[in-house]
Amino acid sequence: MKLGQLLNGIPTYHLSGDPEQEIQGLAYDSRRVKPGYLFVALKGHIQNGHAYLQDAIQNGAVALVMEEVKDLKGDVVKVRVPSSRKALSKIASQFYNYPFKGINMIGITGTNGKTTTSYLLESILSAAGARPGVIGTINYRFMGKTHPAPVTTPESLDLMHLLREMVDGGVTDVILEVSSHALHQRRTGDCPFRVAIFTNLSRDHLDYHKTMEEYFQAKSLLFRRLKKSERANGTSAIINTDDPKGEELIRLTEADVITYGLEQKAQVRADSISTDKTALRARLITPIGEKVIQSSLIGKINIYNILAASAAAISLNLDLNAIAEGIERLEVVPGRLELVPNSRGLTLVVDYAHTPDALLKTLKTLNPLANGRLITVFGCGGDRDRGKRSEMGLIAGMNSDLVFITSDNPRSEDPESIIAQIEEGIQQSGLKKELWSSGPKSMGKSYFIEVDRRKAITNAISMANEEDLVLIAGKGHEDYQIMGGEIRYFDDRKEAASAAS
Repeated sequence: MKLGQLLNGIPTYHLSGDPEQEIQGLAYDSRRVKPGYLFVALKGHIQNGHAYLQDAIQNGAVALVMEEVKDLKGDVVKVRVPSSRKALSKIASQFYNYPFKGINMIGITGTNGKTTTSYLLESILSAAGARPGVIGTINYRFMGKTHPAPVTTPESLDLMHLLREMVDGGVTDVILEVSSHALHQRRTGDCPFRVAIFTNLSRDHLDYHKTMEEYFQAKSLLFRRLKKSERANGTSAIINTDDPKGEELIRLTEADVITYGLEQKAQVRADSISTDKTALRARLITPIGEKVIQSSLIGKINIYNILAASAAAISLNLDLNAIAEGIERLEVVPGRLELVPNSRGLTLVVDYAHTPDALLKTLKTLNPLANGRLITVFGCGGDRDRGKRSEMGLIAGMNSDLVFITSDNPRSEDPESIIAQIEEGIQQSGLKKELWSSGPKSMGKSYFIEVDRRKAITNAISMANEEDLVLIAGKGHEDYQIMGGEIRYFDDRKEAASAAS
């Protein structure tokens, strides 16, 4: 494709060189540049792509898109733009021939529940005869193909490439988990979403956004960018009005709104809810009728995810039979309140809860399911929001009988330093600290510190009986642990099963 054609969608730019230059491919990482490529220099949170312009030329780039003027060696076409990120999205859309045309783009944002909602909606669409693709935290998948997910929401270039692959493979609907980072960095800025879903908002990513208001403003971009569609179906905003930010989002969007929640005012809601360790049942109440539903997902917390997916399905004109069938078909969501089978008959649950609100909701969901004690194993990630650590310690202590504080992904931080910050919170809960030798010395509520996550899981499970419930929180589906610069294989589910064998 000629460079001039790729630049068509960019409103303002300064070109130095030949617009007829043929472009063989695109890259924003200089290491991926090949002969004939266009390199787009992005300003990242940590690194600045403008520092690698010369590297891109050496690797074969014939054209550069950048925000800063640089003195460079080599005969290349230079394109200066106000925003490289906006330019990359538009260039990638053009290069991959607008892959989002003719499909339903469904975006899900919020602090918690995005992944489970995406799995539910995928199952509902499949039950209705559609061919969905999913781009999210656990993986990118469609039509029997699965790609690993290095990030929840890919950079715009990777996203357009993936969308083109999906569409060419026969996908009819794409469900996209949209992170606050992606919205702030305009990775999805040129995606014409048909449906946008808001799950909830609570503390997370404040190492990046700095304040809760900045975090909310980033999330709200998905809804502020929704425009009234010329299509008969229009665009829809699916909003949880039980969340305090729901009403504010309704005022910010031009799209048609469908509300959901457990309050009477919500358009899509549920009653007659019952849940145990194996299933969840409820009556789904919607503008198109009522239906009794059953799900293998456990805990009242999953009602909200079911309501979100159901409301989105209704906006796509799916019927209640397909919705109920899709909900019932989904057996498990990896690392989301996932029960771990084991030979001792213990109730072991692995969950991704890694924020204060998620941990609180998970513990409150599981407490009624524990006939005996609720034993919690968790830690906090390094190089991330430090302010949440003591808060999560307090929450774990207030809502558990026994707590094992351990390592999560410490990254470049000292694991013991992270644990000490968690301990500040757990001490406020009134739990008594005990030292582990061969086991606890008392039967009262207490907490233990074990830096080694494998040992913490093993010790917690060794204390459990059939009446107890053991929650291993924080990492969920992840099958690795980041220690310093090393990535080690580690899967909470396999560790739990092994400890209970």
